Amino acid sequence: MPSPELIRIVSRSSPMALAQVERVRAELSALHPGIRTEVVPVTTSGDRWMGDLAKLGGKGAFTKEVDAALIAGEADLAVHCVKDVPADRPLPAGTTFAAFLKRDDIRDALIHPEGLTLDELPAGTRIGTSSVRRIAQLAASHPELECVPMRGNANRRLEKLAAGEADALLLAVSGLERIDRTDVISEVLSVETMCPPIGAGILALQCREDDTETIDAVSGLGDPAAFREATAERMFLHVLQGHCNSPIAGYARSEGTGDLSLRARVFTPDGKRVLNAHEWAGPLDPATLGTSVAVALLRQGARELIDGIAH
Repeated sequence: MPSPELIRIVSRSSPMALAQVERVRAELSALHPGIRTEVVPVTTSGDRWMGDLAKLGGKGAFTKEVDAALIAGEADLAVHCVKDVPADRPLPAGTTFAAFLKRDDIRDALIHPEGLTLDELPAGTRIGTSSVRRIAQLAASHPELECVPMRGNANRRLEKLAAGEADALLLAVSGLERIDRTDVISEVLSVETMCPPIGAGILALQCREDDTETIDAVSGLGDPAAFREATAERMFLHVLQGHCNSPIAGYARSEGTGDLSLRARVFTPDGKRVLNAHEWAGPLDPATLGTSVAVALLRQGARELIDGIAH
């Protein structure tokens, strides 16, 4: 099938989102030197709103306008952070994921102006974050610290930290790498200390289902391990039907041998109750693994825990 001459890429207009698009453009140029690309920036309701995301319908607030541009034919390709794409409902009708790029770092980083580590922070230190996942885990491991609400893109949060709105921040390592700000990292937290969000570090390429030219052109950018990990993680979240106020964390890992595992946790918002599950795929396909881990947590009471959280 012939390749398209031009691929229009729709993206949020934040510096990080545009940096992600540049990665896609560079990889696409290397794979198909003859294809031109054009960026179609949009500002989403999630970017404009600095309050509780639940009031905007959750994480879908970061993808709704991007999806609309794609479906309307104003763009041919969307670049998403998988962690921002809701998994409790299907992708918008008529769209599909054409590829998952090679996974970046899934860990969180602590940013402290004086370079202190998490264990060195004095009691009462204000941690800037609005992530229920981070808040619950900090409450469980470091109850002496205080979380203060903070949203906005990574650059904006760093500005708020400099302005004294918090004493420290928690941000994704992969995001800081994408905007070339790893210089601010005081400590990279292990996944045992801070379990990552579902889909952390994976960029997904979304197309219209009937646009076979674009799908064929970009599918070669896909990474098989990232596909398997994302599939397991998103099915896990789909079965749990977690909402944006649900402290849910987890990650799949594809070993060099091809073995796939999924570790996941569900927390109460105060971190006082933690449900754990960890399984290896064995003969299971990634989606079945995700379902199996979700069922293991449902047997421990995850449904009651999730439904008991206001949203």
